[in-house]
Amino acid sequence: MIHYINLRVIAHSTEDLSRVRAALDFFLGNAIGKSGNTVTDELVEVTDIEGHYGNSFVMLSSQIARKSDCAKLARFIREAMSPEDVESLCNEMPDRLDDEQLFHMRFDKQAAFLGKVVLSSSSDAITVKAKIATYPKDRLQAGLIVEELFG
Repeated sequence: MIHYINLRVIAHSTEDLSRVRAALDFFLGNAIGKSGNTVTDELVEVTDIEGHYGNSFVMLSSQIARKSDCAKLARFIREAMSPEDVESLCNEMPDRLDDEQLFHMRFDKQAAFLGKVVLSSSSDAITVKAKIATYPKDRLQAGLIVEELFG
């Protein structure tokens, strides 16, 4: 069903890195069934990057590849979202599923820090990309899997 899930979030220089990390760990902890950044340290890659105008950022990224962890994370996201967000996600599914069968979602990082799963359209969010596995590659079948997981 899900081949892997990538999560990524940017911590701007004006943000507290530990709070951004806690928001990411909110998702990761629910994927692996444990909480706390000491548990998820091995899952998170930290990269210092420089913006176009010389401003500095820290990018936190992670990939969940174990099938059971992917299923837990998908189930957690679906169950934690509001009915309105679930409806939006379903309505936007064709636009969120690309030709490579990656299903794109963005979640509010301030809400995640507070323990809530809220869809966001902001570029300053936790981005989640779920690689949907179908053999052979079939976008229609991938769409049905996404509906089953998140609908």
